[in-house]
Amino acid sequence: MIPVQNQSWVSEFILIGFSSDPTTNSILFIVFLLIYLSSVLGNGLIIMLVCLDTQLHTPMYFFLCVLSLLDMGYVTTTMPQMLVHLLAHSQTISFTGCWLQMFMFGALGITECTFFVVMAYDRYVAICYPLHYTVILNWGLCIQLTSGTWICGFFSSLVHTFFTMSLPYCGPNRVNHYVCEGPSVRSLACMDTHLIDMLDLVLSVFLVVVPISLIVASYIRIAMAILKIKSTQGRCKTFSTCASHLTVVTFFYIPATYTYMRPNSSYSPEQDKQVSLFYSAFTPLLNPVVYSLRNKDIKRAFLKVMGYGRGTSGP
Repeated sequence: MIPVQNQSWVSEFILIGFSSDPTTNSILFIVFLLIYLSSVLGNGLIIMLVCLDTQLHTPMYFFLCVLSLLDMGYVTTTMPQMLVHLLAHSQTISFTGCWLQMFMFGALGITECTFFVVMAYDRYVAICYPLHYTVILNWGLCIQLTSGTWICGFFSSLVHTFFTMSLPYCGPNRVNHYVCEGPSVRSLACMDTHLIDMLDLVLSVFLVVVPISLIVASYIRIAMAILKIKSTQGRCKTFSTCASHLTVVTFFYIPATYTYMRPNSSYSPEQDKQVSLFYSAFTPLLNPVVYSLRNKDIKRAFLKVMGYGRGTSGP
């Protein structure tokens, strides 16, 4: 076993990506460029609408604005470099660049993972305590909850990145991924990483199972409150306010759970690359589509900004 050293022998890594065929890479470049631009524009539009329309200055839309900001940062951490590597002859990334990308990728991902719990709590308060919604979820609490998720995300990622990048890397330096992600980089270390893999698994379980449990608990209480509503139309209308959140949570947590909570013995680099695209690329694209198509207030704010009148307000 080679002991951990302060300096790595590797000064740069090579991100293999998806394919070595130029034609395939050109097609992937167009597809991912469209996904990236759509994600940035869609989430940027939601942030702009929430900031400009005073009727959207409520806890729910504040949290939606933060989610859009997270998605923009998340997709920007990986997509631009991946697009360059699809067309460039060199696919290298410096050791420092890999360290920074791994840290930001993990920090924003963990923050979003825990932030979904805050959004579930928002729906729980809105449905179970509608008359006290703005009293319970005052702006002070909203800021505290949001700050707490960001601190949790960045601190957890710092621990994860420190343990991974402090390992000795003496070659090879070819990472079978399109981004510097922990398991892919750690597999190149010149020492037994079993202990660090176990610590990483414990951290992943805590950061995935606990949020999922809290979200499930919130929706159990929400379901109980909805069942007490006598009219079918009222139950459907109330549940529809949660449908968007449930949709994006499902598309985020299922692939993330598969990637970070499966045994190391079943680790497959090719499957890992494909699955990670769902939460790193498609979820940021999906979020603004789901929330804008299902939300009349967002549509009204968009029409108002575009100069088509005040529109009609709705749930």
